[in-house]
Amino acid sequence: MARIVKNKELVNTKLATNYGGWMYCDGCGENIGYLCYSTYDKIELKYTCNCGNKGSLLIDFEDSESGQSCNNELIIIKNRFCCPNDHEPLITILEKKVNFYKMKITCKACSKTYEKSLNKLS
Repeated sequence: MARIVKNKELVNTKLATNYGGWMYCDGCGENIGYLCYSTYDKIELKYTCNCGNKGSLLIDFEDSESGQSCNNELIIIKNRFCCPNDHEPLITILEKKVNFYKMKITCKACSKTYEKSLNKLS
């Protein structure tokens, strides 16, 4: 069943489909990662591509629940950031394609909000 998008704000970023799939930098057209369609409830991502472009995306849904902040780390399985509770993939960030990112993502299954960041510039 398709989900109804409540908020969708893409800045200098393209998605392969409505609310998931491959993510692309508008500046250079490079693939910067992959957002899994059905496993997240909300995503907030800010990044700086290797080309210097600053982009962001915010997506949530009509049926999204408020995520509970947690201190647990996302786990990595086959280069995907996954929920540590059910091991479902949430997102892939191609770290070799970006100099910086800051992300908050809420897992649909457990309603936990995970934060992750990288800053190669500091």
